[in-house]
Amino acid sequence: MGVTFRKSRRDVAPDFFRAEAAGLRWLADGGGPVVRVLDCGHDFIEVERLTTVRPTVSAARDFGAALARVHGSGAPAFGSPPDGYHGAQFIGERPLSSRVRDRWGEFYAHERVLPYLPAAIEAGFLGPDDAEVTRAACDRIVEGAFDDGDGPARLHGDLWNGNVLWTPRGVVMIDPAAHGGHRETDLAMLALFGCPLLDEIIGGYQAEHPLRAGWVQRIPLHQLHPLAVHAAGHGPSYGTALGRAARATLALGS
Repeated sequence: MGVTFRKSRRDVAPDFFRAEAAGLRWLADGGGPVVRVLDCGHDFIEVERLTTVRPTVSAARDFGAALARVHGSGAPAFGSPPDGYHGAQFIGERPLSSRVRDRWGEFYAHERVLPYLPAAIEAGFLGPDDAEVTRAACDRIVEGAFDDGDGPARLHGDLWNGNVLWTPRGVVMIDPAAHGGHRETDLAMLALFGCPLLDEIIGGYQAEHPLRAGWVQRIPLHQLHPLAVHAAGHGPSYGTALGRAARATLALGS
């Protein structure tokens, strides 16, 4: 066996590492370039140790194409957890709903944005005006304004730059919050936190599975989820950014 990497914590929920392992395996089943899980228990996960290198254009384009294929491998429903996994889920250390919904708008607003607002407000990180406009944006999302008939995609779910590792064999994804959602949400999170060579990643993605027209304008819509999660615990700048994304969402098609 090669060199391994072990994460161990005793202060996390019993399913914390099991959810991570289940997500990695589900993404791998969909053809995703993810770190290989070697072992997992209630207080640890052991994976292969990765060596990182500088990002390259070819790796970025290959990753984009691979991500499109993973998304295309699908999920049973919006909000569904990895196949065969029935425990709690998390994004970072915050709970992540596994309730499924028939329509994307209902799922996204009720299970991915609104649940994080009370904690953000209580922490003082989300002001009244930004909270109000976020709820208004969620009302519009629930109404189906952005439902497009696209089936549930198999998402990484926490695809920020830190979970995208550039290795000698190409990009490898780590630490997912995997679930069934909309493909544009993963891409919007890559944009939110500044992934290197993002244009090349998108180019590879588009070559494999072209995105619907207007996807760039919809980026703020799909950033509501990660911004709400961060507003719940990472400072008022995220609450401000959440309000800004909500206003941009309300402006779509107006």
